[in-house]
Amino acid sequence: MRLIGEVLIDRLARACLCASVVLVPVAAQAAEDDPWESINRPIFRFNDTVDTYALKPIAQGYQAVTPQFLEDGVHNIFNNIGDVGNLANNVLQLKPQAAGVDTARLIFNTTFGVLGFFDVGTRMGLQRNDEDFGQTLGYWGVGSGPYVMLPLLGPSTVRDAISKYPDGYTSPYRYMNHVPTRNVAQAVKVVDTRVALLPAEKLIKGDKYTFIRNAYLQNREFKVKDGQVEDDF
Repeated sequence: MRLIGEVLIDRLARACLCASVVLVPVAAQAAEDDPWESINRPIFRFNDTVDTYALKPIAQGYQAVTPQFLEDGVHNIFNNIGDVGNLANNVLQLKPQAAGVDTARLIFNTTFGVLGFFDVGTRMGLQRNDEDFGQTLGYWGVGSGPYVMLPLLGPSTVRDAISKYPDGYTSPYRYMNHVPTRNVAQAVKVVDTRVALLPAEKLIKGDKYTFIRNAYLQNREFKVKDGQVEDDF
């Protein structure tokens, strides 16, 4: 379940959220970045089947029976856990201001927010960052490499795929010795992230594989460059 949760859902959600700005020149460039398309497409179909018949129905059921305040609180807790990775990568990218915001969010949300159940940091004007080790490598000039569709993990690049291992060290699951607790936490995280993706599905147009690939690649470039990208339109 952890493998499904890491990228199949999370990366797909991020890709869909930036889909409205995918332009024709970017799509053409994305096609050049996908030399393994003949392999990626079958893997994508497999991932999509797993999502259609397993993850999506579970997410819809969870959303139907869970009160909104509880659903929001669970989502906030996972965001609070994710701020540890944001802090680590902002430090590695030598961004003291962003790292300070991450630190403040962790302190206030963990204490006053009851382990992150309430996002008091955002209400205080401390906007959440979104960083990972793939972005850190890109920040220091490491190229993304070809686009790759990972089994159960979803859209990625060679650089981002390699980065998943060091990212694991900022996740609490690696340090949980009680296996049932760890599995439950990971499963709930998968469902929570899939729930967040449900509204984004409406953004998908045309060929689903191409749409997600182009959106993912553009979104990653945007994040690595902190929004400082050239518009080729």
